[in-house]
Amino acid sequence: MTRLVLFGAPVAIAAAFVSGPGGDGERPADDPALRTRQTTAPDPLKAGSESEQKKQDALIDAMPPGLAAPLKKEMAARLVASAENSTLDWRSLYGAIEYSGNGDGYVAGIIGFCSGTNDMLQLVEHFTKEHPGNPLASYLPALRAVDGTDSREGLGPRFEAAWTKAAEDPAFRTAQDEIRDRIYFDPAVRLAKLDGLSTLGQFIYYDAMVLHGPGLGPEGFYGIREAAMRKADTAAEGGGERAYLTAFLDARRAVMIRQKSEQARDTSRIDTAQRVFLRSGNMDLATPLTWQVYGEAFRITSAQLPGRLTTRPPGSP
Repeated sequence: MTRLVLFGAPVAIAAAFVSGPGGDGERPADDPALRTRQTTAPDPLKAGSESEQKKQDALIDAMPPGLAAPLKKEMAARLVASAENSTLDWRSLYGAIEYSGNGDGYVAGIIGFCSGTNDMLQLVEHFTKEHPGNPLASYLPALRAVDGTDSREGLGPRFEAAWTKAAEDPAFRTAQDEIRDRIYFDPAVRLAKLDGLSTLGQFIYYDAMVLHGPGLGPEGFYGIREAAMRKADTAAEGGGERAYLTAFLDARRAVMIRQKSEQARDTSRIDTAQRVFLRSGNMDLATPLTWQVYGEAFRITSAQLPGRLTTRPPGSP
């Protein structure tokens, strides 16, 4: 995983987002200046006046729930887990933790919170605010020190054990859900709806937000969206949704190929998953769903909660 999580003042973010090429939006994704320790997730769509925000909120409220519907959100979690961890059982990942070795530091939890990209720090701060005596609280100084780097200084095996222990607490699992939604899921679905996208389009945005982070640079989510919009109009702008999503996936794939990590360069989550759904016209992500990631085939036969989790070897029906 190569992910840049960018945080900053909403007005400044919106200015960079709207301005297009040039300025901060064109800085390389590994620029340390893009990594800050503020704890407000960027949402360019909320940078306007209060009346504009209310109009947007009313517009979204009038739309179908799409990916935010409970069963669709469950499917989205399984799809992401298949690409991130080769499993559909995303609930088994709350206590997962490993040192990535690809520049992001430790990667842990249900969507791979990273010690080097700020979201792990946000998670532990959020959890500690409500539960100050938790096993991870004592590691906050170390997490702040390594934020923006791949260093393990002050962490190591004891931190790994503390993460696993914390994940036994339902409150920590809830905290992971909340931070996932605040940084990745909610902003992605909100923007996709305002771009006029279907449930599939909303998932495509969400998966890109998880892998690339909400960065404004060319390798962040907003940079990828900007590149796609130079090639095709969004559905809200009067363009065809399939043409726009194809442009978005093309832009995202190009970013992945340029990345250093061999795992990050694997584009199967696009080529043999999301493009499969798009080409078949499954804009509602209706089950059954069949796809492949890293050469391994997966199938969701039902979206019931907690659902049937089935994995098939490549080439099987």
